[in-house]
Amino acid sequence: MKTEKELQEFIKSGRKEYMIGLTIDCVIFGYHDQQLKVLLGCYKGLNGFGLPGGYIKKTELLSVAAQRILKEKTSLDNVYLEQFYIFGDTPFRKQKIDIHPSIANTWLAERTFAIGYFALVEFSKVTPEPDFLVGPYEWHDVNGLPPLLFDHKEMITKALDHLRINLYHKPIGYNLLERKFTLPEIRSLYETILEKELDRRNFPKKLMSLGLIKDTNEVRKIGQHRSPKLYTFDKKNYNTALREGIVLAL
Repeated sequence: MKTEKELQEFIKSGRKEYMIGLTIDCVIFGYHDQQLKVLLGCYKGLNGFGLPGGYIKKTELLSVAAQRILKEKTSLDNVYLEQFYIFGDTPFRKQKIDIHPSIANTWLAERTFAIGYFALVEFSKVTPEPDFLVGPYEWHDVNGLPPLLFDHKEMITKALDHLRINLYHKPIGYNLLERKFTLPEIRSLYETILEKELDRRNFPKKLMSLGLIKDTNEVRKIGQHRSPKLYTFDKKNYNTALREGIVLAL
C-alpha cells in the first residue's frame, strides 16, 4: 500500500480477499559487522518500531503467503524462512490500536493472532520497501533494540531461541554470509548468534568433516602478509543437511 487511495481500497475490500484476525509477522535476521541484526519498521502514528508483517489471502497456502510478505518487505525471494510460534495471548493483541485514524472501526481493528516466521537473509542484498503505514525500515542490533510495539519483543526473543536451537541441527550460516568467506568469519557468525566463544581449531574441522564447507582454492588479499583462504558452502551437502538435519556439537 503505497498511497492513501490503495489503503482505503484495502480497508474497504480487503476482508473479501484476506483472512480476518490472522497475520504473519516476520523476524528478519541479517548479519553485518559481527552483529546479528533484525529488520524493523517505524509504525507511523504509534511512536514505535515493529516487525514487518502482512495478511494472508484466503486462497493462499500459509508458506506462500509468508514468502510473498517477505518479498514485499525485502525484495528477496527463495530465502530461508521458518515458522516458529503463534502469538495471541498478550493484552496488546486484544486491544484496538489506532494505527491509522481510518482503521479504528474496520476489520483491521479486530483481535488478531500472528503466526511468527523467522527469515535469514544476506544483509547486503536486502532492499526494504516501506508502505503507507509502516516505514522506513531499519536494521537494529538484536542486543540494542528500540522500544517495540505490540508483542514484537517477545517474538524476537522466541525467534532468537529457535534460531540458536536450529544452529545445532541445520547449517543455516549459508543464508547469512556472503558466498565466499574465511574461517574466522564463519566462526564469528556462530559465536555472535550463540553468544559464546568457539574453539578456533575444532569448529572449522567439524564443518569440514561434515562436508558443509569446502576450500575454494582462492585467497582474500588483505595485506602484504595476510591472504586468508576463502571457503564456501558445499551446496549439495548443505541441502542434504538442511533436509535431514545434522548434529553439530559446538
